[in-house]
Amino acid sequence: MTYFRNLGAGLCLAFSFLATAALAGPVPTLPAAATSWNKGRETGLPIPRYVSLKAYKARMRVGPSTIYPTKWIYMKPGLPLEIIDEYGHWRQVRDDIGTTGWMHSALLSGLRTAVVGPWLKTNAMLRGSPETTATLIAELQPGVLLSLRSCTGAWCSVSVQKHSASGYVRQNMLWGAYPGEMFR
Repeated sequence: MTYFRNLGAGLCLAFSFLATAALAGPVPTLPAAATSWNKGRETGLPIPRYVSLKAYKARMRVGPSTIYPTKWIYMKPGLPLEIIDEYGHWRQVRDDIGTTGWMHSALLSGLRTAVVGPWLKTNAMLRGSPETTATLIAELQPGVLLSLRSCTGAWCSVSVQKHSASGYVRQNMLWGAYPGEMFR
């Protein structure tokens, strides 16, 4: 009889806790880029962070293991991806259109790349120097793949992959560098 009495008290306690949590309402969450930088539990590197695809064929999986089904197959080396979590040798990544899944770390590279923002309604201007009045070198359509050399927080020094064109693009026109991020 004592067993049932203790079980009943435990159930009452659990129910009162759940009722209190339900009345408190949902907990708001922020997008990854808006939260403070965290360290990855496996590498100690910042989360989130940008990397690029190293492999010519890479499977994005539903979970962090080969036992999980393939969600997407990428066949574009150099494509920028955002690491949003780590688990063992697996990295949870997001692509430029918002698709998320898991990839093995061996498929990724620390080389920085970017794409001209897929959200843009107009072309991005590739300029000869980091000024809006600088010589126009080319107009870049949304989705063009770029190699990032450095970013000042406002402008990025880039080269167009598989072409000889290089110059500067406004940082807010790129997916692959955070707003205000600076690096060389």
